Amino acid sequence: MRAPAELRVVTWNVWWRFGERWEERQEGIAATLERLDADIIGLQESWATREESQAAVLAERLGMQSQWAGPSLPELPDEPESPDHAGVDLGLAVLSRWPILDSWTRTLPSSRDVAPVALVAVIEHPRGPLRVVCTCAEHHAHFGDDHVAQTRELAELVLELAALESPLPVLLIGDLNAPPDGPELAPLLEVMTDAWTAAGHAPDEGVTLSSEHPDAPLGAAKQLDRRIDYVLVRPSAGGRAPEVRSASVDTDRVDGLHPSDHFAVVADLKV
Repeated sequence: MRAPAELRVVTWNVWWRFGERWEERQEGIAATLERLDADIIGLQESWATREESQAAVLAERLGMQSQWAGPSLPELPDEPESPDHAGVDLGLAVLSRWPILDSWTRTLPSSRDVAPVALVAVIEHPRGPLRVVCTCAEHHAHFGDDHVAQTRELAELVLELAALESPLPVLLIGDLNAPPDGPELAPLLEVMTDAWTAAGHAPDEGVTLSSEHPDAPLGAAKQLDRRIDYVLVRPSAGGRAPEVRSASVDTDRVDGLHPSDHFAVVADLKV
């Protein structure tokens, strides 16, 4: 058990129910999260039905609390591609070692028929309220203006949350679908610290969507072989900037199978 001042954060795009072996991948996702033993987890492309959500299933196994919300990106096909896709939504999830006091969504600018959201969760951390934003930003080049508008909206949201009193920082965790030097990420990096570079890594290290992955989306040229998944932090009013002790990308397989087409990002903070 970590001390209250130590915080492990994981963000992971878990690839919905895509692929032929999604049920096997679920066990790999759960086993990986058990091994990583995080305090806060943000999931993107997380599934939910009327009866249950991936977040709730994982939270029960991990002894955590969870919140799921949608809609999010990518858009699903109009017609289910297999029977176990019918009636299954795609969204975002936050899992927490501590109680989730409150949660809501913020609609992001979009030209799509259905706009994606960011999920905000307020966590009852032993040292005060911990505000977490989980999101998945636009990925398609055709919606490039939306992409920048979304990260600007996210930056505004973070500043609003950071203006609230707390000794703990605001966290933004998610799949931002842009490399660190991309114009899409600039609005967020102007107001937040990238845990990866704060841990001493070069910005262009730490690929989270690799072309060498057997399920790599080879059509996603803008995102492939780049770090597009992030843990970003900003101090709250009255608080201090957290110390980023380490950051890593988890690339391990479980029983020979990659649990997702993305790799998880892990950051250890001292708050």
